[in-house]
Amino acid sequence: MVTAPGHHALLFENEKVRVLHTRIPPGTTTPIHTHRWPCVVFIQSWSDCIRRDHLGNVLVDSRQSLQTPKLNTPVWQPPLPPHSLENIGDSEINTTSVELKSVTRLDSSVQLATESR
Repeated sequence: MVTAPGHHALLFENEKVRVLHTRIPPGTTTPIHTHRWPCVVFIQSWSDCIRRDHLGNVLVDSRQSLQTPKLNTPVWQPPLPPHSLENIGDSEINTTSVELKSVTRLDSSVQLATESR
């Protein structure tokens, strides 16, 4: 992790996936960084936060969302362009992400087949 090593720890990586553990304490902001690949995120603990683009424009303010994410439930996340994340709540944001480096057409059809079950 070159751009946000204080908040992201590499747990595993090979040519197909990268697994990251992210911790953002209350009152802190990550440096600008990207998420190059789509991923499945498991949220272990949550706090209100603000995601800003590289120019400082607010992209997401969790206080404006309709529901708090469910803990320990997989959530799909597409790749993210340059952004920072500020923890504005009282709890630590603690997540584990499994990034999919190589998604092929076959992989996509398998995913769609399992989603329809």
